[in-house]
Amino acid sequence: MESEGSTGSAGLAKSAASKLSEMGERTKQLGTAMQDPDRQRRIILVIVCVALLLDNMLYMVIVPIIPEYLADLESAEEHAYEATHVNSSGKFKSNRDNLDVQIGVLFASKAILQLLVNPLSGTFIDRVGYDIPLLIGLTVMFLSTVIFAFAENYGTLFMARSLQGLGSAFADTSGIAMIADKYTEESERSRALGIALAFISFGSLVAPPFGGVLYQFAGKQVPFIVLACVCLADGILLLTVIKPFSNRTRENMPVGTPIYRLMIDPYIMVVAGALTVCNIPLAFLEPTIANWMTSTMHASETEIGMTWLPAFFPHVLGVYITVKLAAKYPSLQWFYGALGMVIIGASSCVVPACKTFGQLMLPLCGICFGIALVDTALLPTLAFLVDVRHVSVYGSVYAIADISYSVAYAMGPIVAGQIVHNLGFVQLNLGMGLVNVLYAPMLLLLRYVCQMKPSYSERDGLLEDGPTGLYDTLKMEERKCKMKGLSTTAANCLPIDENGLDAFREHRSYSEESSGPEYL
Repeated sequence: MESEGSTGSAGLAKSAASKLSEMGERTKQLGTAMQDPDRQRRIILVIVCVALLLDNMLYMVIVPIIPEYLADLESAEEHAYEATHVNSSGKFKSNRDNLDVQIGVLFASKAILQLLVNPLSGTFIDRVGYDIPLLIGLTVMFLSTVIFAFAENYGTLFMARSLQGLGSAFADTSGIAMIADKYTEESERSRALGIALAFISFGSLVAPPFGGVLYQFAGKQVPFIVLACVCLADGILLLTVIKPFSNRTRENMPVGTPIYRLMIDPYIMVVAGALTVCNIPLAFLEPTIANWMTSTMHASETEIGMTWLPAFFPHVLGVYITVKLAAKYPSLQWFYGALGMVIIGASSCVVPACKTFGQLMLPLCGICFGIALVDTALLPTLAFLVDVRHVSVYGSVYAIADISYSVAYAMGPIVAGQIVHNLGFVQLNLGMGLVNVLYAPMLLLLRYVCQMKPSYSERDGLLEDGPTGLYDTLKMEERKCKMKGLSTTAANCLPIDENGLDAFREHRSYSEESSGPEYL
């Protein structure tokens, strides 16, 4: 019996040891798979897309929640005050008048803080890389979401909304910049950024019904707790896959172009202006269309909550079409953006003419389709402009893009209501449509961007591998000599034999013939 027991124990120990060995082998294989560049790029794309989805869901999930929640708080305060005071109706009438202003300021505070922080976050991202700022952004977004869940007064809600703007300035900018950095081939970059834009659209459009349903059936805390859990999981995945605090080699990376120099680049400014103008209709309609629908077509709460959801599908269609066209005809990126702005302008002008909920869906879908064309065409163009005219570090240029969006969404909740009050809803839409149509020809300035010749920046000299070809080596040595005040010819800096000189001349001749015109 003892021998049988010992044999059984030995068998169990052997079985456990083999299972542990198998688990260790699988873990090792998983770690090896994570190091595969293509697989790691896909995982990074998933992490960034989830971060963008969360940010935009948190931005829009409060739309059906906060106005009703603040109104309930105001009503509770009014009843409590009336229980102990008389003749208090005048005081609370003025408070109710200020409630709309408070909601507008609360909605805009995220974009305003994001607008202020973006110049600093872009520079920070250029200096430390993309992964640590993304982790900082996810951490701040997690904290802001938890605060939203348990906030019980306007001041706490305002702090949570502002914190979200701080997190977005880091997470959005570093995430988009990381995609541009990992996907260097133009068609792959357009496809990856298109996927990210689809997640942004899905987050923005699905968040209001998601928040409204959960708020109605489960209370205010539940939608924010769900988003906080997803944010926490995304941060853990980031720490597991990218390991932002290990093996830092930032000293070998190139120094990015300062953001103030990018801001005076005319091509970048044209793109930034287009991103602002094309998002103005969406940013201005979101805080005003609900009241207009109630007053003109007597829309129900369900219809108001579902206003933007159908527009998700044409937005994704616009992203898909633009990615396919950009892969086949990359020289027409400017045209896709201009066409999108014309569609946005025409759709904005049609909105006031709609009399039913079904009719309203058409122009709103047109606006989102046009925004998809503009964003999908011009976001990769920003990375290309940095590649050919500056240094291939993308934090600052996508901080400029984020500033462009923030300008539109900071003005929307504050300015749109004043325009509707003073001029009317029809005039607001006609003005937005006219601005988009008039700005579209500005994108003609980008028609020769695809023919620009990549400029040899300091990237080759700062990376560990260094220059690879003889021509690049000669040019690198020439720049070093100029910096040291020595001879301006590469021949004085790098001795080469006769064969090498002949090879250099042939390579230079071929490069100059095939590079195409350079536009400065």
